[in-house]
Amino acid sequence: MENGLLVTETNEDFSKARNKALFNEIQHFLNPDEATLISFSDIKKLLKPKNETYLGMKTVPVNLIVGSESRYQDFDNRFFPKRMHLKTRWEHIDMAHLKDINLPPISLYELGGVYFVRDGNHRVSVAKAKGIEFIDGEVVSLQSEIKLNPGDSLAKMTKQVINYEKRVFYSETSFGDITDFWGLDFSVPGQYDVIYNHILTHKYYINMNIADEIPIEKAILSWFLTVYLPVIKVIEKSHTMAYFKGRTKSDMYVYIIKYWDEIKTKFGNSYPLDQATQSFVTKYGTPLSKRILNKIKKIIFKRSIKSDLPKP
Repeated sequence: MENGLLVTETNEDFSKARNKALFNEIQHFLNPDEATLISFSDIKKLLKPKNETYLGMKTVPVNLIVGSESRYQDFDNRFFPKRMHLKTRWEHIDMAHLKDINLPPISLYELGGVYFVRDGNHRVSVAKAKGIEFIDGEVVSLQSEIKLNPGDSLAKMTKQVINYEKRVFYSETSFGDITDFWGLDFSVPGQYDVIYNHILTHKYYINMNIADEIPIEKAILSWFLTVYLPVIKVIEKSHTMAYFKGRTKSDMYVYIIKYWDEIKTKFGNSYPLDQATQSFVTKYGTPLSKRILNKIKKIIFKRSIKSDLPKP
C-alpha cells in the first residue's frame, strides 16, 4: 500500500512539473528563447574557452545549473520536463528521493560561473522541482573571463558577451577617443573582430600609396570618416533599419559591405552602394506590416492553445 501511494505521488509530481513546463512555454510564446534550456554548445561558441580543469567532486548550488550538454530540448529553462518520454526515468528519480535513497553524483561543466549538465539531467530536474538547494556533482571547469548570470536567457548572455567584446575593442584600440564615437554596437557577437579586420584592410590600401606607413590611430579615423560613416548615411537615407528589427546600424554596415563586395564581383567595382543597399533590403528585409501581422497571428495562436491546456 505504501509503495502504491508513492507511485501515485511520483505520478502527480511529474504531472505538476510537466504542466509547469507547458505553461512556461505558453507564457513565453512570443519569446520562446526565454523558456528554453541553454545549450552548452551554444555557450562554448559564445565564450570560446581555451582551457579546462578537472575539479573533482563538488557540492553545487542547484540554482546555478542553467543548461545541458545534450538534453536541452527535453527540459525548459527551469529544468521542468517538456517531453512525455521522460516520465518513467523522472519518476524513478523522484521515487528514490521519496525513499531517501542516495543517488550517484551528476556530471557537470562549469563555465562563466554557471553549470551545465553532462550526465544527470533527470536528477537536476527532480531536484529543482522539489526545491532542493544543493547537489553533488563531478565538475570540469572551463576558463572564461566572462561571468554569466544564472537567471539569464541565452539572449541576455549573448548581450553580455557582446558588451564584453565592445569593452575590449574600445579599450585596446582607443576607438572612442580617436573617433569620439561610442555607438559602435552589434546584436551578434564576433563583429568587433570583423571591424578590426576592416580597419587593417583599409590601412593596407592607404599604405600602398604612401612611402611611410601610417599609424593605426590614423587608419582608424580614416576608416571611420571615409568608409563607415558614408555607409551609415546610405543606410539612414534608404530607411534600411525599418526592415531589420533587432539589428543595429553597425550590423547593417557589416552585412551590406559583405553583400556589396559579392555584387561587385559580378557587376564590377563601379556598382553603386545605394543600389547594393536597396538590393539587400529587397532580398533580406521584412516590412513592418508583415512583422505586425505575424505577431498578431502568434498572439491568436497562443490564446487558442492556452484555452485548451489543463489547469496547473
